[in-house]
Amino acid sequence: MKLLRPISLLAGLLMTMAGATAQVSLTPPAAQPPASPPAAKKEAPKTKAPTAAKKPAATPTPTPTPSAPLKPAVTTKPAATPVPSPWPTAAFEDPNVDIVYGAYQRGLYKTAFDLAITRAQYNGDAKAMTMLGELYANGLGIKRDYAKAADWYQRAADAGDRDKLGNPRAAYNLALLYLDGNTLPQDVKRAAELLRTAADAGNPEAQYALATFYKEGTGVPKDIDKAVRLLQAAALADNVDAEVEYAIALFNGTGTPRNQAAAVALLRKAARQNSPIAQNRLARVLVSGLGAPIDKIEGLKWHLVAKTAGKGDPELDERLAELSPEDRAKVEAAARKWTGTTSK
Repeated sequence: MKLLRPISLLAGLLMTMAGATAQVSLTPPAAQPPASPPAAKKEAPKTKAPTAAKKPAATPTPTPTPSAPLKPAVTTKPAATPVPSPWPTAAFEDPNVDIVYGAYQRGLYKTAFDLAITRAQYNGDAKAMTMLGELYANGLGIKRDYAKAADWYQRAADAGDRDKLGNPRAAYNLALLYLDGNTLPQDVKRAAELLRTAADAGNPEAQYALATFYKEGTGVPKDIDKAVRLLQAAALADNVDAEVEYAIALFNGTGTPRNQAAAVALLRKAARQNSPIAQNRLARVLVSGLGAPIDKIEGLKWHLVAKTAGKGDPELDERLAELSPEDRAKVEAAARKWTGTTSK
């Protein structure tokens, strides 16, 4: 089952404010442009063969000099269409709602829609309302309708507010629609409020998005300390983009006490999770010896891996050219081993 990805405001939806120079990307990790509408699904379970995971590409970012502080990714142009965040793998807590999610998980979208609409209308179930938002937003089992998706996300968010529990998924997805400004009137302050609701409820994508808001002063007063605290929370929840930005904050001592050892450890983690930005920053650290012992072989290995994913770095190309033929061969072999490629 293929779902369109968000946030990408972090589904590519964070809006770049006119005239602002952003130090951090307002688009979270693995942002993908909206795909074409999915083909109509038949009311029958499907078994899909697993596909090999691909290493994500990243938008090129400014290249820091080895002696300069590490810098976060630059702001990229948001996608034109809002895309909701993917449904969680965990089942609903309520066993009756499990039936809805079970149908959704098996590709029985019309069944999921019918079950969810009943629970939403008669039980006022916020999670069923969120499911309806997902189905309308992705055109699964029903004709795609962003206006109806927004309505159900709003109902889910309101129901969560009444329960004093919040509905982080609905609040987050509704924030994306307010940021996009197509389905709903663009309202950055309202988007920030909804992101705060989702972030407070522990949604890591919302935490990362709200962190960028605080860093840039988008819809909220600029506050670097709050931004870094949110990045830390999202990083602890394994949001890769947040791991990279929090590592950079730790490395530079921005909004948090400087801790270069912890920063390098976090960059290593994000690099192994296939973040080209983390791979590039880690390469610079290891080649220059800033914050970690010099290891040119390992550092330039990460440079080649990041370059394969589209994150080139001319200065590191020069460092690679300075190596002896034997060391260059070691670097290239290590990079091939990581990327799973073989020499031609």
